[in-house]
Amino acid sequence: MRTILKTALFAGAMSLLSGGASAACDFNNTSTVKSLSAGFEAWKAVTSAMAECGNVEAELDQEFRKKQPDAFAASPSLYHVGGVANSTAVPLIDAGTIRPLDDLVAKHGGQLKPNQLVRIDGKIMAIAMMVNAQHLMYRNDILSDLGIAEPQTYEQVLAAAEKIKAAGVVDYPLGGTFKSGWNLAEEFVNMYMGYDGEFFNSDLSPSINNANGVAALEMMKALSAYMDPEYLVSDSTYVQQQFQQGKIAMANLWASRAAAMDNADESQVVGKVTMSAAPTVAGGSTPASTLWWDGIVIASNISDADAENAFKVAMEGIDTEMVKANNDAAVWLVDGYEPTATAAGAFATASNGAKPYPASKQMSLMHTALGNGIAAFLTGEKGAAQALADIEADYTTAAKEAGVL
Repeated sequence: MRTILKTALFAGAMSLLSGGASAACDFNNTSTVKSLSAGFEAWKAVTSAMAECGNVEAELDQEFRKKQPDAFAASPSLYHVGGVANSTAVPLIDAGTIRPLDDLVAKHGGQLKPNQLVRIDGKIMAIAMMVNAQHLMYRNDILSDLGIAEPQTYEQVLAAAEKIKAAGVVDYPLGGTFKSGWNLAEEFVNMYMGYDGEFFNSDLSPSINNANGVAALEMMKALSAYMDPEYLVSDSTYVQQQFQQGKIAMANLWASRAAAMDNADESQVVGKVTMSAAPTVAGGSTPASTLWWDGIVIASNISDADAENAFKVAMEGIDTEMVKANNDAAVWLVDGYEPTATAAGAFATASNGAKPYPASKQMSLMHTALGNGIAAFLTGEKGAAQALADIEADYTTAAKEAGVL
């Protein structure tokens, strides 16, 4: 499966411990199963369902992607189950610290659908449970009051932002996951792919210092002018809370955050946020977003018996019963899912031709270089071409050290 994650994360770390099994699990688990994943609502739902089997220790942590490589490389692995996405699976696959799942799928995965089986070089390396994408969310009441049509391009987003700013109805017309590092790099990846940019030449040398790369940076800077001045610390939780508190009117945000807009316990804008397709840019037809999958992997450095047991527990976490109880928490790939209004944006973004995030070893290196280098342009420290040239140089150094070039 090439399509569709990232997942957006809640700040902080959480642990879920379960002692006894409940009737919701098909078996009573007597061996400890430890998992490490992100902490957004979908993973809370999955790990809670796993915990019903008993003896499950589920760690939901904002820093999961940094912890997993070393934790899974330990012998034995510190975790049995990992929650991953397109890009976060790459280091584990490259290191050989997660195992092929073909035998376990044949034995215990009869309920899985073909599009849940993530194959690398012909082997099933992960089980996808959901799809995710960044797409446009907007305050339908504000746009309606100001006579603004649903934006379908980033040029229309900017025009709408100017009208909203002039009306003074919110603190900031736009929000954005522009936090320096991973988030900021992802915003560039989205925009650059909207311009149909290519990241690498055929020899894997970098290819972003070009007209498309400059245009992507300039569009990001134009958008940032309508955001909270502290946008370089703005991650997914930051933008979610801005929406919930009525501080912004539009944002390109992860589908996994959509349900939170209608959570009456924490949101002041229930029923007022519409989910729509990610905008296109510069007359292109490709949404400026990337498609991700989130799913489950099993560690290599554990016994076969522990791996089989962990896989069985993981399958309980992504069964139809869990989906029916948490239908709105994600755009699930599991049987029993009924698409809702909160899934409309992700569905439209995928339907309009958004491309999968191009996960690979070289893309991981490029993503890191982008995350470290883009802020210098946004703050005015460097021009667009210079920032991109420096990012290419950083990538080239890292790629040579990693044996990619």
